[in-house]
Amino acid sequence: MSANLSGVRHTRGFDIVKPLSITVMIAVMLPLVLLPLASIFIFGTANGLESFWHALTAPEAIFALKLSIVTSFWATVFNVVFGLFAAYVLSKYNFWGRNALIVTISLPTAIPTAVAGFALLLLWGPYGTLSRVLGEENVPEIMFTAWAIILANIFVTFPLAFGVIKPVFDTMNTSLEEASATMGATRLQTFWHVTLPSLRGALLGGALLTFARAVGEFGSTILVSGNLASRTQTAPLYIFAKFNEGQVEAANAIAIVLALLSFAIFSILFFARDYLETD
Repeated sequence: MSANLSGVRHTRGFDIVKPLSITVMIAVMLPLVLLPLASIFIFGTANGLESFWHALTAPEAIFALKLSIVTSFWATVFNVVFGLFAAYVLSKYNFWGRNALIVTISLPTAIPTAVAGFALLLLWGPYGTLSRVLGEENVPEIMFTAWAIILANIFVTFPLAFGVIKPVFDTMNTSLEEASATMGATRLQTFWHVTLPSLRGALLGGALLTFARAVGEFGSTILVSGNLASRTQTAPLYIFAKFNEGQVEAANAIAIVLALLSFAIFSILFFARDYLETD
């Protein structure tokens, strides 16, 4: 009896480990996460909100934000749609090379983003592989345009949507799909009315994660976009350019917007999780 009581003693009364654990956790997070984020807002409002608003509403800043949002949106749409299709195929069917495909899809999460941008340049660039094989005049001019940014975002973020959707397919109960089939529903009807509603949480989660990652993409886009102000300069590239020019306040204004956007996205993921996971 005494042994059992000693084993559960920490669950009753005051537990010194609880405040100690919380203190250690916060102490570690302060220099690594909390203070760096706080410094963005402290510096951004140091000269007053009017100065912050002036930096934020500069024409180049507005263009960079719009370009990031638009290119990230289309990359997200493609990745969610194709990620859903790829997850369906790789979960429903076994075939030779299936595991190799799954590993290949996941590779961009491990490859440095600068390597991803360089690889796209070597394929689509004016002196790249496609130009050499098909002829430069037969290859569309994608590099150093907004299309190149979308392409880079798709390449870098594709594993995110796929990685969220596929585990749901793998663990999904197929009894409802089988019941739908026995009632005469076609495969498309079963997918639309039975399978797809069960994936709403995974689809939204994959979309939000993909969008958040694409908005903040830097390494690949700086190579394929050319980083041209008011033409192909996204928000992260704008921060980099303004900081190098010594315009720290301008860079900080966009950094605040991106930080708030990321916070909003992950707040939605956290607070909507229970609702989305409800069958």
